[in-house]
Amino acid sequence: MHSAMDDMNLLQQAQRHHLMVREIGEEIDLEIGPGDDDPSFSNATLMGVSPREPCTEEQEEQKQLILDSQNHNEHQESPKTQATKRKKKVVKRWREEWADTYKWAYVDVKEGTARIFCSVCREYGRKHRRNPYGNEGSRNMQMSALEEHNNSLLHKEALRLQMASKDKILTVTDKPIYVKALMSKTAGSIVEAVLRRDPHEVEFIQSVQEAVHSLERVIAKNTHYIQILERLLEPERMIVFRVPWVDDRGETHVNRGFRVQFSKVVGPCRGGLRYHPSMNLSIAKFLGFEQTLKNALSPYKLGGGGGGSDFDPKGKSDIEIMRFCQSFMDELYRYLSPDQDLPAEDMGVGPREMGYLFGQYRRLAGHFQGSFTGPRIFWSGSSLRTEATGYGLVFFAQLILAEMDKELKGLRCVVSGSGKIAMHVLEKLVAYGALPVTVSDSKGYLVDEDGFDYVKISLLRDIKAHQKSLRDYSKTYARSKYYDEAKPWSERCDIAFPCAAQNEIDQSDAVNLVNSGCRLLIEGSNMPCTPEAIDVLRKANVLIAPAKAAGAGGVAAGELELNHECNLMHWSPEDFETKLQDSMKQTYQKAIKAATDFGYQKESPEALVHGATISAFLTLAQAMIDQGCV
Repeated sequence: MHSAMDDMNLLQQAQRHHLMVREIGEEIDLEIGPGDDDPSFSNATLMGVSPREPCTEEQEEQKQLILDSQNHNEHQESPKTQATKRKKKVVKRWREEWADTYKWAYVDVKEGTARIFCSVCREYGRKHRRNPYGNEGSRNMQMSALEEHNNSLLHKEALRLQMASKDKILTVTDKPIYVKALMSKTAGSIVEAVLRRDPHEVEFIQSVQEAVHSLERVIAKNTHYIQILERLLEPERMIVFRVPWVDDRGETHVNRGFRVQFSKVVGPCRGGLRYHPSMNLSIAKFLGFEQTLKNALSPYKLGGGGGGSDFDPKGKSDIEIMRFCQSFMDELYRYLSPDQDLPAEDMGVGPREMGYLFGQYRRLAGHFQGSFTGPRIFWSGSSLRTEATGYGLVFFAQLILAEMDKELKGLRCVVSGSGKIAMHVLEKLVAYGALPVTVSDSKGYLVDEDGFDYVKISLLRDIKAHQKSLRDYSKTYARSKYYDEAKPWSERCDIAFPCAAQNEIDQSDAVNLVNSGCRLLIEGSNMPCTPEAIDVLRKANVLIAPAKAAGAGGVAAGELELNHECNLMHWSPEDFETKLQDSMKQTYQKAIKAATDFGYQKESPEALVHGATISAFLTLAQAMIDQGCV
């Protein structure tokens, strides 16, 4: 009975698997010669092989074959026939179990001897015979020569290099396949160079692709800019360090810290610090690159940087956060100064964290030199620093609508996120008579069809301050709804303000936005849309205001508070808003002018996206040429 079952399994396996040699196309011969078969070997369990459960169809086939074999077994078979079957059984089992091993192999003759080579590094293991176990079916079941070679350092290094090659990069990052079709040969070669250098930095590669796509007409008009762009895409300095800290129970933890000083060609670095578990070098580079373009587009002479840590401040006590911030600054402070680099707030880093960071920096530096950009008026500058980015987004939306002879009043707006930027967007939208109806967090989104007002915004702030869920809002306002594991982009709207994180709007979300009636998207977070989402929005003529232009309000406030005269003046809210509106208007005009100069229509949905990148790049390129950086 068992013998019949083995025969049936082997027959089915032989039908399902046909082992082909890569690059040659011939079947690897695993047959063994007469007398080489070991009877006890056929019942042994092969190393590294998991038993496979037959499916329903296979079970039915097995039942039928069992009946046929039982009838056949009524007639006695000769010993010679039984031995032949046992030999086939071993060979077929080898074919089944070693198929995966040999898929990276090919057969070639070396010094008159047929050997099995690794198709990655073109090397082979010890001398092969026809038996895949290397020792004529021994009970020890030694690894095949190929498997032994695959475990060698030589092969692993070759495999790593192959994964970093051009053919494998596109599979690893996935996104370049989509964007590359839109690029000219020259622009594509620039992106390919970044892919070869940093194949796994998906966020950074995506931001580079978007920038290069916007600069296609620039580099086509002046090929000298190709070398400048290639130089710009490599950060000036990347700092990666460990951050040990002790929790309230006395246990030591270690996180990783990052600071990328991307470019100081037009001025000292300014850029945020982000504390979030997803933080890595790719995100730090992406944030630094986006900040470099944003600062270059602004009216101020500033370089760009980004950084942070994979530390999660959620659920941590004030003392734990203080210890972490102090340990973080212990390593980073030597790279900071007003003339070099000063950090700002970002996700997970607010007034509390900035206060701890600045305090440790002051103690280590030994003087009160400069200030970190934060909202504490007694050690920083403008008291409206945190409002500036959110307010600036609304001011920028106003500028776009004014060109269309429209206004914000009465327009229905959806907002994602519930942090500093999102709250201030809500506040200014209410001030201008718009109807903001949504906010979101990592668990879902909240919608209030009646719209938020100042009282409701105050409640939202209180909920977030106590680290509660937005779901608690419905306890006070029963008409509101909270949707778990969902995004707000399917809600009916005129304008969308994504203010949560990068890539929060994918292709399906973009389709939902178009179907919900959205005609204008103001980017509050850096790179909130995937390339596929951007393509959907452009085809639907949804106007996109990029974060490097619309989010420049924070740059303006940071520069004003670092200005000594402005610090002494202590801006009133009215004066500050006037200054901020003027800064946003200059940014808008620079982006539109650059777009029209390179042939983009002012009304085109791509005009602001391309114009902002072009204007920023031309500023950086001219500074690099003047300073001999090329």
